[in-house]
Amino acid sequence: MRTFNLSSRNVVLALTGAAFLLAGCETVDTSNGVKTSSKTKSGALIGAGAGAVLGALSNKNDRRKNAVIGAGIGALAGAGVGAYMDRQSKDLRAQLESRGVYVTRQGDNIILNLPSDVTFSTGSADIAGSFLPVLDDVATILNQYPSTYIDVVGHADSQGSDAFNLDLSERRANATAGYLVARKVKSERIYVAGMGETRPIASNDTAEGRAKNRRVEITLRPVE
Repeated sequence: MRTFNLSSRNVVLALTGAAFLLAGCETVDTSNGVKTSSKTKSGALIGAGAGAVLGALSNKNDRRKNAVIGAGIGALAGAGVGAYMDRQSKDLRAQLESRGVYVTRQGDNIILNLPSDVTFSTGSADIAGSFLPVLDDVATILNQYPSTYIDVVGHADSQGSDAFNLDLSERRANATAGYLVARKVKSERIYVAGMGETRPIASNDTAEGRAKNRRVEITLRPVE
């Protein structure tokens, strides 16, 4: 069976707080070009404010915007923002919702939920061969709508240790982002993080809930 894997050291954004994140330096990983912090050695957004920090990074970080614009990606303005994201959301739904990927619109943002039960084997960060064509479709649409930031965030259920779940969530997000870059999605658009078991969307007391919590989320935000 064909699978796709990247080491967890390759493309993970590691943070310890908002002030550090917004002020810290960034480097480009030589293996695939995805952004990572230059001052940390491990791989996750840490703490209760992680979601807000990720949003701030995506929408307000001048470094990131400059990198995207420098890569030849145009910014959106005014009413064009909503129309652009409307079209992208419609195309994503048409292509993906029958294939196990859930597409949600939140304001001008689009969230793709990739359940790990169809994306990864249990305890593995190797993308299942059967899911690679789906990610090919994701990459195709992302390339058709280049004026968006792409935040790839891994999540885990509560089975196993905190450290194991954090590492697994990072590696899964890492593998997903790396595959998109391999399919010509510009690395300047992408940030990667792992959240471990800290952001469940369902109860971890049931098998069904744990399956929902094991996921990779891709959030698309307009470049404005």
